[in-house]
Amino acid sequence: MSKIIIHGGFFSESSTNIETKIAKQQALLRIVKDSYAYLQNHSALETVVYAVSQLEDDELFNAGIGSQIQSDGKIRMSASLMDGESQKMSGVINIEEVKNPIQVAQVLMQVDDRILGGSGATNFARKHGFEPFSTEITQRRAEYEAKLASLGTGTVGCVALDNNGKIAVATSTGGKGFEIPGRISDSATVAGNYANEFCGVSLTGVGEDIVSNATAAKIVTRVTDGFSIEKAFEKTFAELKPYDGFAGAIGIDKQGNIFHQDSHPSMVFASFDGENEEVFE
Repeated sequence: MSKIIIHGGFFSESSTNIETKIAKQQALLRIVKDSYAYLQNHSALETVVYAVSQLEDDELFNAGIGSQIQSDGKIRMSASLMDGESQKMSGVINIEEVKNPIQVAQVLMQVDDRILGGSGATNFARKHGFEPFSTEITQRRAEYEAKLASLGTGTVGCVALDNNGKIAVATSTGGKGFEIPGRISDSATVAGNYANEFCGVSLTGVGEDIVSNATAAKIVTRVTDGFSIEKAFEKTFAELKPYDGFAGAIGIDKQGNIFHQDSHPSMVFASFDGENEEVFE
């Protein structure tokens, strides 16, 4: 019964070469299959952290290592985690110099003040054994120095359904690049990362568009109210159209139906259920 789907942001044919496309396909398939194997002996909640940690550790994706640099030259990352069973959500916003922001969110799940931002998030990480770690890579510094502003569509995420029928979701981002320090992304909000016992959804895209549409929370609520996951995605994505909202989403419902959709080409993703694999083309 267990199912898993992951995403790694958007792929632009115009700005990315074929070698990078193939590398992302291979990385996503490797991570989704490894995480599926992990899921067989772990909960959905543990598995989404495991999968997103691997995505954060791969510089192909804009989260953790490889995160974008903001307008003041610093990297600030955001990540969140939600347990569909307990309805608990935890997250960090604009955390600095941490290798795996999603793992800090996992620790926060155990405390009362579960969403921390800025220096508070960073200080919490230090107090809980997360050593200072620079996630900057040479490519990001070169892009920053050349002021090559990106589309800001890089985020990673995972939705998992475990063998006990429990759903969890995790999302992590390195930001959109060159943003004003203090900007809040969708990744640590219920617009970008949401789950309950019926469905879990993770988003990537332009954070402002996703927050304006409350995308993840809407999709999950509609599934809860009886929509099929396909119809919930369809209706919610239609509501992005009036302002040409830029978003991609992955989801799994409690019946094990996996679904993904994007408003613009092309979200990179991979899914696996033990037999069938799918990866973006």
